[in-house]
Amino acid sequence: MLRIVAHMALLVGALTLGACGFADSRAPVPEFMRIKEAEQPPPEPPPDVKRVVREQIDVVFLNTSYPREVHVAPPRHEVRGPGWTACVRAQLTSATGSALGLQTYIVTIAEGKVVDRRRAEADDICGSEIYEPI
Repeated sequence: MLRIVAHMALLVGALTLGACGFADSRAPVPEFMRIKEAEQPPPEPPPDVKRVVREQIDVVFLNTSYPREVHVAPPRHEVRGPGWTACVRAQLTSATGSALGLQTYIVTIAEGKVVDRRRAEADDICGSEIYEPI
């Protein structure tokens, strides 16, 4: 019987100490036993959207679409990442040469470069933005 109690005590002690190795930063254990939180990189400053779009216009629009009257909205901090998003509007031409009219895209900018672009949808904020010509 004493042997069973000793084994149970050792098992409980091992489980208790083992659990300390998995304590997160808010666990009620001593500081030296807590896992350190990963430091978040500082947010990058807002980009100069006019300059970025002007310099990388071929990333935002196809060259064959002949973008003209290009306007940009102020940047907004990306909700799901460290970058920025901005709405870009331009008059475009289709591959067949017919006018597509005013088209709006959302560009994602990270570290001063356009890393993604997609066509703006009705539920995006681009309809209520204030645009400036580049």
